Amino acid sequence: MNLEWTGFLAAALTTVAFVPQAVKTIRSKDTRSISLGMYVIFTIGIAFWLIYGIALNSLPMIIANVVTFILSATILAMKLKHG
Repeated sequence: MNLEWTGFLAAALTTVAFVPQAVKTIRSKDTRSISLGMYVIFTIGIAFWLIYGIALNSLPMIIANVVTFILSATILAMKLKHG
């Protein structure tokens, strides 16, 4: 198995694992139990992983972090709006 495919598999699994919770939060708009500090740090971290993936020209890192950043930033915005 090519190392790039290992990256795609890792990216797919970690991104897909995040999706159900993100969808639940987006649908319910319930962000009371979410830590604002954690989501700020997490979203910034994902942005840096995306920058790193772009610098390495790593398609698995870029795709996974674009999707995760969008979901994380959406939840963060909801947390800021709804508390």
